[in-house]
Amino acid sequence: MTLLSFPLLAFNALILPSLMSPVVAFDSSRYDNVAVYWGQNSYGATHSDVDNFQKTLSFYCNDEAIDVIPVAFLNVFFGPGDVPSINLANTCNTVDNATFPDTDLPDCSALASDITQCQAKGKIVTLSLGGATGSVGFGSDDQARTFANTIWNLFLGGSSDTRPFGNAVLDGVDLDIEGGTSSGYPAFVNEIRSLSSGANKQYYITAAPQCVFPDSALGGVLNSANFDAIYGEFYNNPCGLTHFGEASNWNFGLWDNWARETSPNPNVKVYIGAPASPTAAGSGYIDIDALSDIAVQMRNSFPSFGGVMLWDASQAYANGRYDLSIKNALVAAGGTGFPFPACSAPTYVSGGAYTGGSQVSFDGYMWEAKWWTSAEPASNPNGDWSAISACSGSSGGSSTTTSVGSTPTSGGSCAGIDAWAATSIYTGGQQAVYQNHLWSAQWWTQGDTPGGKLCI
Repeated sequence: MTLLSFPLLAFNALILPSLMSPVVAFDSSRYDNVAVYWGQNSYGATHSDVDNFQKTLSFYCNDEAIDVIPVAFLNVFFGPGDVPSINLANTCNTVDNATFPDTDLPDCSALASDITQCQAKGKIVTLSLGGATGSVGFGSDDQARTFANTIWNLFLGGSSDTRPFGNAVLDGVDLDIEGGTSSGYPAFVNEIRSLSSGANKQYYITAAPQCVFPDSALGGVLNSANFDAIYGEFYNNPCGLTHFGEASNWNFGLWDNWARETSPNPNVKVYIGAPASPTAAGSGYIDIDALSDIAVQMRNSFPSFGGVMLWDASQAYANGRYDLSIKNALVAAGGTGFPFPACSAPTYVSGGAYTGGSQVSFDGYMWEAKWWTSAEPASNPNGDWSAISACSGSSGGSSTTTSVGSTPTSGGSCAGIDAWAATSIYTGGQQAVYQNHLWSAQWWTQGDTPGGKLCI
């Protein structure tokens, strides 16, 4: 996600009638939540029509489309006086707004009423740390814990004379860390958890890793700290939305397995992150019908699915309310309950050979082979299989496999064909006789025992 900087602009925000009656509090366990980043005026980076530039925060809270708004970004961890800085593009920045004495932290207290208005309508508003060009990171766990206390006091449930959003109390933090390593971040997250324990409201911690698994910057902290949700960026990557259906690229199944088997929080939700318009990202945008189909399929396939994340609000509104359309699709699919699909694919057979595209049931998932393989299915980013759905119950029967490296030749004659030898090398098309069977090698092979149709 790209950090942008724009001069402050004036807007006459159109306030739409609220449809949220009665107000329903945010529920992180649902399957139909929509998180939309706000703060960077992404539309304004590539367009000149000011009417579609980013509006005030409260403008985006006037209907039920958006459930979570990460405010982006706190882009500098340690500025003058070791105080962080925030850049909210055309809304609040260090150029157009006053800063607190001896710091580069702008006074964005005009946003306080917007934040509380959104919260009063059942939204949660969090602070996103980092961004694509953020100056972030920690030199030690002690520094990370100290920084967590700073964030707590400036933006969350603590107290300070320096409150950039005035008396508004945000609902948590989001880590959009796109460089460096996870060093110090587990200590940061755990300190926020400690500070918020026993608070009079719930605080949420989320992260926005790249869809590539594991994420190079956040992989370590995701495995060692408690997150409520993961906003996977399924764009600008080979595992992005434009590669859905490609077993060798699309990897939501990896994230589901991580959520249920590795994450310290087994109830963590995984969102599909998407660009809200063609100009919102370098690659990965798909039209709303395609996104709706993918999101609903993932909702019905994986219990960790939590909803959709969009970058960003300005792009979504300018693109025909892309946010509202995906919300409607998710609501129609059902916000609660997950009946596990039946394991309808044939059972994986150990030692069998499977060609690319073959599907099997194994260990609570249905899998698709990325290419020819005889390996056992496993949740491994470098493995031969991709999990295409969680499942339960009996499978659809025994799988049809091909003996490793060879295939029977129907109607052939054994006359003049040498017997198969374990030490011999066979290339594709070469034939051999084994136990009165005639076999033809599909590819280079050695030592793979043939077996198959009777040679007549």
